[in-house]
Amino acid sequence: MKLETYSLGIGDRFGREGAAQLRAFQKAEARGATVVPVWNKSHREHSIIGTRPEDVRREADAATRAADWRHGYHVDADHIGMTTVDAFVPSSDFFTLDVADLIGKPAPGVELAAFVDDMTPFTGTLRIPGLPPVDVTDAMLVQIARDYLYAVSEAGRTYRHIAAAKGPDRFITEVSADETTTPQSPLALFFILGALARERVPLQTIAPRFSGKFLKGVDYVGDVATFERELVADLAVVRHAIDVFGLPPSLKLSIHTGSDKFSLYPAIRRAIRACGAGLHVKTAGTTWLEEVIGLAQSGPRGLAIAKHIYVHAHARFDELCRPYATVVEIDRARLPPPAVVEGWSGDQLVRQLRHDPSCPDYNRDLRQLVHVSFRIAAELGPAFDAALDDAREIIGTCVTDNLFDRHLRPLFVDP
Repeated sequence: MKLETYSLGIGDRFGREGAAQLRAFQKAEARGATVVPVWNKSHREHSIIGTRPEDVRREADAATRAADWRHGYHVDADHIGMTTVDAFVPSSDFFTLDVADLIGKPAPGVELAAFVDDMTPFTGTLRIPGLPPVDVTDAMLVQIARDYLYAVSEAGRTYRHIAAAKGPDRFITEVSADETTTPQSPLALFFILGALARERVPLQTIAPRFSGKFLKGVDYVGDVATFERELVADLAVVRHAIDVFGLPPSLKLSIHTGSDKFSLYPAIRRAIRACGAGLHVKTAGTTWLEEVIGLAQSGPRGLAIAKHIYVHAHARFDELCRPYATVVEIDRARLPPPAVVEGWSGDQLVRQLRHDPSCPDYNRDLRQLVHVSFRIAAELGPAFDAALDDAREIIGTCVTDNLFDRHLRPLFVDP
């Protein structure tokens, strides 16, 4: 299975916004940009909400069928490994093999030696078109193998497990190394791709770690010029690795970390257009935040639900933030007291929560906290579902406008 040139990963925590999400892709298509939706949901999110992977498949199939969507679409088993993959195999056709937690774990010495031996032809001066030459030594290969070989071998094992169950040509494989603390250098990325080729993984996308901070639900924190240099270098590496390692010609980069990345979109657009590259981008779980925004705008009942979520999130801060410790950065002093929020109008809450940096009331700390607080909405059960139903129209507009205006248009649609 081949992943289309441009694709956007979209989360939908509660599985109710598939049609509204697809309308954003239809708007992009009407403007001349065909981008493929990839619905994604992780094992952790399913566990918290009480859903199953087949629920995401039903949502995607229903949305695309109802809209008569004539292009591709996919369902992503997000951030899986050998311990969580089996539940996703029947219903997913896109598998994000997350190896970040395995980086740095040592591979057996015999495997390390075999990798270094296989990569010996690349020692000396390595020339990758578009990049300065690099002198590669055996010591450098050993260090890269120590850092990444075990993680890659586990990705290979997981890929083969899926292929045995589904058939090797019936799904898309992504390898994700983004949720780690240290960016991969272009040289390391080149040899990671070489290691994946040795594992015979028919890789469609790879998600490296870039410099800067990609915090959940808010904009990139870091130097945009540095990011752009890294992106251009990684694109060059991918092009060269396809040729020298025999990887699939459709292989492309994935910018996978779950921030909104608004300040990076112009740089990303320039880079992919300059080299004619495809791209997969994964948004954060901002559809869930648009549901809360829509509830706050919908009237007293919806506003009460939105306030309930924040007030209880404030009280359960440590519990909710702990699983996301590496990807949220919240200044608790900037979180408004619950008693203050209880007195807000819907517009006041929306101005704090909506990702609009031009708004003087926008509060990135509040937004991050609500982002990781979907557990509280899940605990409300039928009351939350009923509130979503009551606010269906306004929430749908929020979801569509967010995906199209803030993500698809600046990335893919001609001005």
